[in-house]
Amino acid sequence: MAPTKTAVVSTIVSVQSVSKKFGERLAVDSLDLEVPAQTCFGLLGPNGAGKTTTLRMIYGVTRPSSGAIRVFGKDINQHLRSVRSRLGVTLQQNVLIEALSPKENLRVFGRYHLLREPELSRRTDELIDFLDLRSHADVPVRQLSGGFQRRLAIALSLMNRPELLILDEPTTGLDPAVRLVLWSRIRELRTAGTTVLITTHYMDEAQRLCDRVAIVSAGRVIDAGIPADLIVNRLEPETVEFDCTAQEELVLLDGFVPADRRLRVGQRLMLYVNDATTLIERIRRYDRGDRRPIIVRPTNLEDVFLSLTGTSLERDS
Repeated sequence: MAPTKTAVVSTIVSVQSVSKKFGERLAVDSLDLEVPAQTCFGLLGPNGAGKTTTLRMIYGVTRPSSGAIRVFGKDINQHLRSVRSRLGVTLQQNVLIEALSPKENLRVFGRYHLLREPELSRRTDELIDFLDLRSHADVPVRQLSGGFQRRLAIALSLMNRPELLILDEPTTGLDPAVRLVLWSRIRELRTAGTTVLITTHYMDEAQRLCDRVAIVSAGRVIDAGIPADLIVNRLEPETVEFDCTAQEELVLLDGFVPADRRLRVGQRLMLYVNDATTLIERIRRYDRGDRRPIIVRPTNLEDVFLSLTGTSLERDS
């Protein structure tokens, strides 16, 4: 499944001071981004942060209002055809021919990439097996579950053995078992040398899959790095979660846990601390024997994401 070998480029995607306006709305604002070769890179952010717009500019569907984008070391606007021949893209919405089977969809897409026999049949069979589609290879797409359709959409984006695979929310709405299958395939591709650029709203997905992530808000990168490093550098190692009114929060935590180490989502309060023991004892004394449910867990990438972006949802990008 390894991509075709070409000249080595250490940075596959370089986005430099890129902005994009739609009328008066600034969707992307002087964004800088670098995706190293042979990594899985996650682009994270709330709805409306500019993630999809950024991806569309990277694979050449949308032109930036200003700034420069280079893919494989080439200006995307000057070398669009040659860059696209080395890309694979899976969009948020599946683009499939519903009257045809997975095998037929793959053959049609292979011809689009100018594949001829026997390579066309060989590549079709490889991808059917790689995405575990064999049991439904001859079933019309309209009869397939969402999980099988998503597997097929990813298979189509791999038909040309891309060096860069772009996945826009590839597992949204899928059940956990299908997500695990797709995670495994993404890891295999990365190990084989494919660079993967992914957007996702699942922070556990980003933490498990991505070598590096960039967190975007209002069209700008507000932090970037290795997921584990972001967690260590941004927040304390333990998170304490429990339900708590705003009045109780004032009594329990004033002068005890700094305000910038608290996050409230409705009645749910999350506190980031070095050692949860003293805090739990304090809560138990306040409750006077009433056993309020408390969760203590390791701080994760979702905590970092929420602490940086807040909890409100914006409009889609």
